[in-house]
Amino acid sequence: MSTNKPFRVSVDVGGTFTDVAIVNTLTHELSVAKVPSTPADPMIAVMDGLRQGNVELSQVEVFSHGTTVATNALIQRRFPAAALVTTKGFRDVLEIRDGTKDELWDAYKDVADPYIRRRDRYEVEERVDFDGTEITPLNEEEARHVARILKRKGIETVAICFINSHANAAHEARMYEILREELPDAAISTSSEILPEIFEHDRFSTTVSNAVLAPLVTGYVNRLSRQLAEGGYEGDLLMLHSGGGSMTPQMVSKYPVRLAASGIAAGAIAVQDIATRCGYPNAIGLEMGGTSTDISLVYGGDIRITKQWQVEYGFPICFPSIEVGTIGAGGGSLAWIDEAGSLRNGPQSAGADPGPVCYERGGTEATNTDANVTLGRLGTELIGGALKLNKSAAEEAVRKTVADPLGLGIETAAEDIIKVANANMADAVRVLSIRRGYDPRDFVLVVGGGAGALHGAEVARDLSIPTVVVPPHPGVTSAQGCLLVDIRHDISQMYQSPVSSVDKDDLRKAYELLKAEGRERLAKEHVPTERMKFKRTASMRYRGQWRSLTVELPESGSPLEDAVALFHDEHEREYSFADRDGEVEFYQIGIVAIGELDSPPFAHFEVVEHEASTPATYRDVYFSAGGGWAKVPVYQRTELAPGATLVGPAIIDQLDATTVIPPGDVAVIDEWANIRIHIGLADTKDELHSFAHNLQSAGVNA
Repeated sequence: MSTNKPFRVSVDVGGTFTDVAIVNTLTHELSVAKVPSTPADPMIAVMDGLRQGNVELSQVEVFSHGTTVATNALIQRRFPAAALVTTKGFRDVLEIRDGTKDELWDAYKDVADPYIRRRDRYEVEERVDFDGTEITPLNEEEARHVARILKRKGIETVAICFINSHANAAHEARMYEILREELPDAAISTSSEILPEIFEHDRFSTTVSNAVLAPLVTGYVNRLSRQLAEGGYEGDLLMLHSGGGSMTPQMVSKYPVRLAASGIAAGAIAVQDIATRCGYPNAIGLEMGGTSTDISLVYGGDIRITKQWQVEYGFPICFPSIEVGTIGAGGGSLAWIDEAGSLRNGPQSAGADPGPVCYERGGTEATNTDANVTLGRLGTELIGGALKLNKSAAEEAVRKTVADPLGLGIETAAEDIIKVANANMADAVRVLSIRRGYDPRDFVLVVGGGAGALHGAEVARDLSIPTVVVPPHPGVTSAQGCLLVDIRHDISQMYQSPVSSVDKDDLRKAYELLKAEGRERLAKEHVPTERMKFKRTASMRYRGQWRSLTVELPESGSPLEDAVALFHDEHEREYSFADRDGEVEFYQIGIVAIGELDSPPFAHFEVVEHEASTPATYRDVYFSAGGGWAKVPVYQRTELAPGATLVGPAIIDQLDATTVIPPGDVAVIDEWANIRIHIGLADTKDELHSFAHNLQSAGVNA
């Protein structure tokens, strides 16, 4: 860390707001800024946020960025002219897919069309066997003919996907050379480089996604890099990718699809860091923004990773990614009544434009934000007064949308809107936890996003989670997560063999080749050798299984035997079954190449037990569990020192979020300036007294 450049800055672009987090590495101070997003050109909001945060780019040592550019492009299908070149007879792999449907029982709902139209998918004669043996040479005359057609059509990006290229990439490499001669400026992705794996649908889909995103994402990243450089920033722009690491623009140009879950991953990384510093090995992250809620899981200090995910059903992206469940439950989610007369919430959203009715920007239907304003849980100002909220408009929207149609009072209707939203989020948590073999009661709930702290305590109560942690700046959790990531690359290759037949020397050499590639990538990103770290992974399965589970190979002891034991344990936890006498086989091996960056320091405070200071004001807030309307103290978070204790009901306001402490719950400011809400603790005086007594010990997880 250079004392001449003491600042680390991160920016996360969300659907409604763009968040900026700034850490001064000398004073350990964390400051934030929040501006409305600009969907037409996200870079405008990025630069607006930097100006609002008074960021002097020449004083910035590290600049990291989580972006929704790739995600939005896939959702909105704003693609450049793209083409696919494949083996003769395999033109329709993208449409055949794996034969599954999102709505299994809906005969009329089809999976969306592939990202590349059939008329832009071209076949070339060539064939490689499953083991890499050439059966039919590449027909170079056909290849050149296709290249000339693509040139005439003005194709900007091409995906090359030949069958069995994972076993022998020679034909794809030659096709690349031929295309490059005719299309010198086009972006070209080969499946053997993007995803050298056996399943053709997964490989084709991932490579096509990479290809269609390449011009868009690379263009955005390069424009932002130039803008930052013109402002005085001298370092590399670090882009957060779905695997929980970061990449420089040079690597983004090769693997743009890795940014397709960029901002989502950042929130999970922040949850891991917050929970670890608080002493909790198990944490569930709930980040509720303006349009959606992202849910992540940390177990034993590690974030749960998945190897297959998708922005749109039927088009998997098969890079290792932080597993995040996303549902349409945000501050702008719309309340509506279905044909059976039942109250629903989301996934439809008012979004950033027009936004909730109380924003007075043209919205007409009640949202979660309108319900919270109606109940007094949310005040009439956001972002430090920059956004005014009209309570009367919110009440009228709740009345027209829900109260009158269902014959309810306005307060009951507003609270029911919130209850349905909370139930949706609790169900999503169950999918990611209970269905995976985890008990939510063994976890802490870390809430983030602009609306997470409004709903967190009640969601935790629904799930019997005992403690909620609200970080110092919950509204910029994802931006804070961007500050914490190292440079990371996940590199893999097929390696199919029963464990009992593995040649240990051959396996070691295979890992060394992967490690060499990882070292080369990190060197291109200016990572010093002493900052390089490598982890070995293996995807394993029982003989006869189709899908595999990934475990990390220990560096010491008996790596093969220990890996098999870990596989059995993971299989039992995931599926409640383990055949410990069954034959286990390798499916794939991989290397995680990490370029370690200095972690930004966060301020740590002395905890001194005391009652919370005098509230800034009182507000009428409605809690049916508390008997209805009551004058509830409203505190400014900046006035609450570590060790302060509050008994609900209470409200805590700050620039980027509002925290609701329902009746019966107890909140404490801890040594990291987090708010820890202990669900139902106020019901037991002895527990409360014991808890307050223990506050004087820093690091206590009462």
